[in-house]
Amino acid sequence: MKWSTRKKDKLFLMLLDISTNLKEGGQYFLDYKIKEEKDLEEFLYKMKDYEHKGDVLVDEIIKELNNTFITPIEREDALELAVHMDKVLDGLEQCAAHFYMFNIYNIDNYMLEFCDWLNKCIVEIHNAVDLISQKKLAEIRQHAVKIKEYENKCDLLERRAIKELFEKQKDVIRLIQYKEIYEILENTVDECRKVAKALETVVMKNA
Repeated sequence: MKWSTRKKDKLFLMLLDISTNLKEGGQYFLDYKIKEEKDLEEFLYKMKDYEHKGDVLVDEIIKELNNTFITPIEREDALELAVHMDKVLDGLEQCAAHFYMFNIYNIDNYMLEFCDWLNKCIVEIHNAVDLISQKKLAEIRQHAVKIKEYENKCDLLERRAIKELFEKQKDVIRLIQYKEIYEILENTVDECRKVAKALETVVMKNA
């Protein structure tokens, strides 16, 4: 398929809005410093705002797909991309909710490293979706490859984190809570990998 490069398609701009909200939410998630119990509620509410905005943007793109006869990429590919970006943001909000519910404000180094890799994935997602909006498909694959590399690093990180948790954590309740948070973070990175696959599908079908 050959696309005109004169203007950005509405559907691509809507996908870019979703990725921009995800990027902003991911940066806030990374930068916010939880130092004491009172920080947890503010952190959760702000992440809930990003998550709610993401839901609204996905609803809008579904309406656009239903109402548009001809789309620049296949409907199912656009929806797949939008849904998995939204699930990444859902994962961030879920993690913030668990910090709040479990009253965890002593964030350990494994969580911090997870957050760093996760944010790197999100930046790559945004950069790739921006390329879609500019109709520069040939440049997208490098970002998908980086997302997969970061996800592989997080697989190893989760194993190290859980191994050390079982070796050193004597409080069984805390052990269960920390393990659940590590798994939420890893599942969120897995959603980033699904975004990468969706991006590669778009490239494969339209480049």
